[in-house]
Order: sequence, then structure tokens, then C-alpha cells
Amino acid sequence: MSTRVTIERMGAGGDGIAATTAGSVYVPFSLPGEIANVALENGRATMMALLDASPERIDPACRHFEECGGCALQHWQDGAYQDWKRSLVQEALGGRGLQFKLDPLVPCAPQTRRRAVFAVRTSDHGAVLGFNRHQSHELIDITECAVTVPEIVSRLDDLREVVAVLGGGMKPFKLTVTATASGLDITASGCGAPDAAKRHALTNLVLKKGFARLSFEGEIVVEPRKPLVHFGKVPVYLPPGGFLQATVEAEETMAALVAAHLAKAKKSIDLFCGSGTFAFRIAEKSSVHAVESDQMAIDALDRGARHVQGLKPVSVERRDLFRRPFLARELAPFTGLVFDPPRAGAEAQAIEIAKSNVPKVAAVSCNPVTLGRDLSILVKGGYKIDRVVPIDQFLWSSHVEAVALLSKK
Repeated sequence: MSTRVTIERMGAGGDGIAATTAGSVYVPFSLPGEIANVALENGRATMMALLDASPERIDPACRHFEECGGCALQHWQDGAYQDWKRSLVQEALGGRGLQFKLDPLVPCAPQTRRRAVFAVRTSDHGAVLGFNRHQSHELIDITECAVTVPEIVSRLDDLREVVAVLGGGMKPFKLTVTATASGLDITASGCGAPDAAKRHALTNLVLKKGFARLSFEGEIVVEPRKPLVHFGKVPVYLPPGGFLQATVEAEETMAALVAAHLAKAKKSIDLFCGSGTFAFRIAEKSSVHAVESDQMAIDALDRGARHVQGLKPVSVERRDLFRRPFLARELAPFTGLVFDPPRAGAEAQAIEIAKSNVPKVAAVSCNPVTLGRDLSILVKGGYKIDRVVPIDQFLWSSHVEAVALLSKK
């Protein structure tokens, strides 16, 4: 039995929201103002028939849209989609009562995502590689992807050969593929450690296909070439599974904002630094202390700093900033600070930054909700938000990056 609904607005997760006698329901792949017949189940709806389409509805860029679950919003006109994505930052921060200037959204082009996390498995008909259907564990095999760089998409069949050798039975596992300057970096997880025979076969396959590296759960199986990325002027060998911003363009935009904001700092600190995304750009103008909990990331950053001339001093420290944040008194020597935590944000660290007198702070986040919480802490501690820049590096999804620039006199 179907129910007729009118989509009133878009939810933060990218689904349309409609009001019914049973309460609000979420309708995937719908748009505001549309009228549809839907099948309801536990507050969610499946569109059975679109009765009145929005004038903002467009043809999707990918044949797998609505099927593979990788994208949620390919059917929405760019302008309306970008306004909505910007509003996610506006509402998350404005809901905290924060005063700030919100820049226009920095857009994301198709085919620029340099890392893809594929769901994969073997089957009676060969290897399956793709994404899970929306709100489902069903794995959809793909032949194209409108958001991922061509260097990865053009190698889907070669990647299926890797899946076939890894095996793992019918149980799904993950294959994370990153495009680097040295070739594709491939990391498998959830399929069980390969035995000696599989390692031999995988080594031959990686060499034959010209991949840069294959690793399993952080352990390198074969590495013909070290995967190379550039952070500003510095070449860095990416550790297995190492964090990397989703697109080069978004990374460069964020790094330019951070570097300009901290340009007059004599000594800066980069918290949750990864392998040097911001640290190396900052080091072109000032000394920087880079802090990260992941040892391999810190080692990669340290190696990069040691082999490049022309930078200001770069020091590194391994430290779990969730368990042991930098205290306000430890921040006293620094005149610039950037922090880029995981989606959970950096509440404990923000409390200590708020107590400090670091004049310039840049906060980078992929989660507007936790960013709003952390900025509220900083503002209560005397910081002023100079500017917030929303950046769309997660095209056609409900995720949005933001850079907040703050000052304290």
C-alpha cells in the first residue's frame, strides 16, 4: 500500500522530508516540493511513483545513481544543491548562536575524488566491486563512477582481479584505492590475511598491472613503488591507509586559507596533522610543530621534512590529543594554530585552546555539528570568528568540509 506525500524540505542526510499522519518520513532521491507515492516502513519511505517533479530535478550524471548508494543528490540542479550544502554549515553553526561571516560554497568538480572505498566480494560469476545499495547490504557491481578520478575508474577490471586473488569466499570486504603520483595504492581489509600462495600471486599481479602498492590491514604485501603525494612543495610517501583529503583541489583551497591566516605567525602548531597536509604549507613561512597520534603518519611527515630544503624548522610529536590534549600553558610559545580532527571533533583540545592566548587559530572540519560545538568553546574563551568557508569535496553527498578562521587579541 502506498501513501501520497509532499516533500517539504531536505534533511541533513540528503533525503527529502515529508509530513504524514504518522510523523515525518524520509524519502531518498526526492526534492523539495515534489509529490510522490511512497511505501512507508519505520519512518523511511521508498518512492513508488513520482507524481509531480521539481523544476530543479535534472538527469543524474551516472547510470548507477539510485542503485549503488554511493551518491544521494545527483538529481539536483547545481545551484540549489550548493545552496543546500552551504546551509548545512549555516544551520549547524547558527544553531549554536555563533556570529560569523559565511563565504559562498567552494564547489567540487566531478571525477576529482582521489580515494575510493569499494565494497567487494567474490561470487560464482567472478569478482564484484562497487558500493552498497542505499540503506542496504546488497552490493551493486559498478562499471563507472562520476565522482572518482579516471585513474581509478579506468582500472576497475584490474582491481577485480586483485579481489579474485584475495578471495574471502562470499563474505564482503573492503578495498580502499588511492590515486597517487606513483600509481594506485591499494589497501584490503576484512578478508583475512593472505597466505603464502596468495601473497605470491598478488605480488605477480601487482607487478603486472603496475600498481604502486598493495597492503592488508596496514601490512605491506608488495610495494614496487612508494605511493607519493605532494603537500605544497614537499613530496611525501603516504603510509598504508594514511589520511588524505578527498580531492587535491579541496586540499589546496583549505591549505591556502590556513597558510594565509597564519602567515604572520612566528611559530605555529598543527594539531591532528596527519602526514603534513597543512604543516608543510605553513613551514614555507614559519616554524611549525606537528602533532599526530598515528606513528606511521608522523614518520612520513618527518621523512618529508628532512629531505626538502627551503622550509622553516619542522618538529614532530606523537601524541593522542583526545586523551592528552595540548594544555593552554604548552600552547604559550605559539602564535598560530591549526587543528583538523576526525568527525568527532576536538572538544577536549578546544577547551585548552580557548584558555590560551594563541592569536590566530584555524579550525578545519568535515562535520559542521562538531565544528559548531568546538567553535562555541573557542568563542566563549574570547575568540572571534573572522570567517567560515564551506568546501564541497564530497560531491553529491550530505557531507561538507569547512574552514573556520579565528582571532584573539
